[in-house]
Amino acid sequence: MIRRELWFGLSFMVLIVAAAGIMLLRVETITNGHLGLLMLSLVVVAIMLGFPTAFTLMGMGMIFTWFAYDRNTTHTLDLMVQAAYKTMANDVLIAVPLFVFMGYLVERANLIETLFKSLHLALARLPGALAVATLVTCTIFATATGIVGAVVTLMGLLALPAMLRAGYSIPLAAGSITAGGCLGILIPPSVLLIVYGATAGVSVVQLYAGAFFPGLMLASLYVVYVILVAKLKPAWAPPLSAADRAVALPPLTQRLTADSDRHALAGLAGALKGRRNADVPTGFLLRQLGIVLLPGLLFALLAVTSYEAVTTVAAAARYDIQEIGAGRSAPEAASGGVQELPAENQGGLQEPPSEGEGGLAEPPGAGGVQEPPGAGESAAQVPPGSAAPAPAGEPGAAPAADGASIRPAPTWWWVCFAVIGAIVALFYLFLSFARLEIFKMLLASFFPLMIMILAVLGSIVLGLATPTEAAAMGALGGFLLAAAYRRLTLGVLKESVFLTAKTSAMVCWLFVGSAIFSAAFALLGGQQLVEEWVLSMNLSKVQFLVLSQVIIFILGWPLEWTEIIVIFMPIFIPLLDNFGVDPLFFGLLVAMNLQTAFLSPPVAMAAFYLKGVSPPHVTLNQIFLGMLPFMGIQVLAILLLYIWPQIGLWLPQLLYK
Repeated sequence: MIRRELWFGLSFMVLIVAAAGIMLLRVETITNGHLGLLMLSLVVVAIMLGFPTAFTLMGMGMIFTWFAYDRNTTHTLDLMVQAAYKTMANDVLIAVPLFVFMGYLVERANLIETLFKSLHLALARLPGALAVATLVTCTIFATATGIVGAVVTLMGLLALPAMLRAGYSIPLAAGSITAGGCLGILIPPSVLLIVYGATAGVSVVQLYAGAFFPGLMLASLYVVYVILVAKLKPAWAPPLSAADRAVALPPLTQRLTADSDRHALAGLAGALKGRRNADVPTGFLLRQLGIVLLPGLLFALLAVTSYEAVTTVAAAARYDIQEIGAGRSAPEAASGGVQELPAENQGGLQEPPSEGEGGLAEPPGAGGVQEPPGAGESAAQVPPGSAAPAPAGEPGAAPAADGASIRPAPTWWWVCFAVIGAIVALFYLFLSFARLEIFKMLLASFFPLMIMILAVLGSIVLGLATPTEAAAMGALGGFLLAAAYRRLTLGVLKESVFLTAKTSAMVCWLFVGSAIFSAAFALLGGQQLVEEWVLSMNLSKVQFLVLSQVIIFILGWPLEWTEIIVIFMPIFIPLLDNFGVDPLFFGLLVAMNLQTAFLSPPVAMAAFYLKGVSPPHVTLNQIFLGMLPFMGIQVLAILLLYIWPQIGLWLPQLLYK
């Protein structure tokens, strides 16, 4: 297999060099723009040969800048310093090491093992339960780490042996792990989105809001596919045996009932009556009832608080703002607003006499600055169709009695809480003592992690904190989670700090190299040449998007996503205005496309991560075979996102319109 990869790499490099050579031979005069395209081709070839990406970009950029400046070393070094300083002064990049540190802490704390166990018990009755639990676990850890290699490796060590023991098909098991592990590229807090936002000048906050629903859509499509395969091909994903689904009840619960399928709420409430709880402490029963009632109480609290938030209209904006120049009545002037001092006894500046004293005279017939016609009433005129202002002399008055400050709840609120309410009702309807134990396991493994994730992402999306501030809180949350699970040791901390420094240095040096390379490319006129070539083809918006996504998909075979973002996005971004493409929407397409590139043979990095921790009988070809259906699902998701852009744009438009 190594020989095939070598042949593929060499063929790809020969193709690039041949294309560059043909381009240079066909032109009549070789300009600086053609040298820029030659530089781009040489960079791709050098990276494929194994040279460090960041230093390759810097070296090529400086060499070709030196030629562009007619061998002026001073100007070349000045450009390098300015590009490096501009990159290091970018505040957005501060969030990268903080999010990476949070991810490594959560990963090193080994929270994924308890999470996977509780989820596969909770989903045990679904077809393909282990694969579904793997995808859900990968989705949750994608929001906590965003590191593809870490998630694929951990799930390969944990979920792959469990699925193979249960008789799962090797391709299905491998495809579930690799596809789920790649979700960290798209689902916030994704480092890719931070790098794209810094490169394209797009708000990272809006990128996070836009990527939320596409990420959930992609994960849901994966789950639906696994369930369908398990239904149609039961031999590929056998159902779990009764022994694998069994949940051991704690000793005190066993005193209440020997039947784990008995309804928990009724059993606990009945045990509080009479002498039926003689062998069980009342405090234990009350604690169990508190855990049972927790989802209902949280649902009621969230519904009440969110309903008030979405239906209440702030009244301050309606009563305090007045038009400039509008007249004011005497009572209004006496109500505490800013007033002019009387003309007499003023210690400040006064108007010069208007007549006979050599001062500036008012124009004839002007008794001061006149209001425009129709504006002389005692209150500001109200535009047609707007609400009437509060009566004069009553600043800060309560909203009108006709309920104008209350608006009906939006449709999305009713839909969301109808779905959540149905889930809570089903929870209580089927809550047995066995499911209560599973719920307690989820409380210990799933919900603390979700609270941290929702706090980080919610504070960013709702505008309560910048990505950097939220990343700092996430790093603190990961530190506290590892300490709470008693996994925070000096070794874990040292390893997390080392890996964070290594990853952050890679990203920052890539940005420095990208800045120098982009400056050289623009200086040589390569960007202008590319724009002229693309525009000369008279492409429509659809054709341009297809062309750009195909190029990015092909580049995803030999190159990492970091290299694609920092090298090729500065080439594509200036073209977006010519075709009317939103950079935010383009970024979402690119993120989903690069996920596809991670799963496409022969250079699929996720496959090699999994192969490194798989049993010897699991071959690379089997892993590739399992990845292909999930790659097709990703292509389908890209088409859905293009056909219905509101999947990615609805939330940013709702929050930041």
